[in-house]
Amino acid sequence: MDKKTPPKADKTPQSSPEDPFTTFIQLDRMSSVPSQFRVPGTFTITRLQSPTGLPDRITKLSPVPAMLVSISLKSLPSSKYQVWTSDKLIPTSIVHPFRSNVIDFDSQPRCWAGQEFDYVHYSIPRDGLNDIAEDFGFGRVSDYRLAVLEDDLVLAQITKSVLPFLGRSDAPSVLALDQFSLILGAHLIQQYGVLQKTAGPSKGGLSPWQKRRACELLHENMHGRIRLSEIARECGLSISHFARSFKASFGTSTHQWLIRHRIDHAKQLMSQTSLSLSSIAIQSGFHDQAAFTRTFHQLVGVSPGRWRRNRTTRNFRA
Repeated sequence: MDKKTPPKADKTPQSSPEDPFTTFIQLDRMSSVPSQFRVPGTFTITRLQSPTGLPDRITKLSPVPAMLVSISLKSLPSSKYQVWTSDKLIPTSIVHPFRSNVIDFDSQPRCWAGQEFDYVHYSIPRDGLNDIAEDFGFGRVSDYRLAVLEDDLVLAQITKSVLPFLGRSDAPSVLALDQFSLILGAHLIQQYGVLQKTAGPSKGGLSPWQKRRACELLHENMHGRIRLSEIARECGLSISHFARSFKASFGTSTHQWLIRHRIDHAKQLMSQTSLSLSSIAIQSGFHDQAAFTRTFHQLVGVSPGRWRRNRTTRNFRA
């Protein structure tokens, strides 16, 4: 039944999950590498580069149940690369670019690379994966298939799409990372999860009040600093269910909706004020004028300055 008014807010304090983030670590010949590499208990994307390799194997640890996905960006000969899970050495061959490892952190994965390497690592908490799986109608996923040096075209393409943003000052917002984690998680579940199909996922959109509330929250948080979980909670839905329903209602993800809203807001400011483009960029939720110009050109087809000049010329002639 479609409710016309939102349910009463739960007064019980709720601890929000840690914010996702990206990091770019560039080791040098003087860097000391710890024997244990600990990730936080949240979704993270880490690019790790080294010009010399590792002196010894390292163990990767997570404080919460999570999956580790590692994507190679450079080739490594088989003699210079080793992987262990549950203290067992996994047979490996030559490492080709964009080959994938998918390993459960519970197996305390260890690795060693004896020469220059470049990797992207994703840490995906199992709680978030379970939420996605339940929305797909699979229920809780009990186990994931181990994959080492897998030729996974989807993971390769996902990684290529995020690479340009790693290490940049205008890193993806938490809202964009939440959306990215849902795409990555859905693929992991369907490709590597040990599944038992149950009911099908919900395909309906948001109710009118849910659409209004979601748009209000996105408008109030134009910089994208709001979490997808916060918007979903306000709408009384799980994160995955909300993301599906939002796209069914608006034809796009929350992050893309917000980007277009920023551009519309910027157009309004350029048409109605004499503010500088740098001020308009900040007021429209962009990190700086360069990020604003890049996004505006991608969506509109011209630079903000040219759009403004063309608009002014048309208004003058009218």
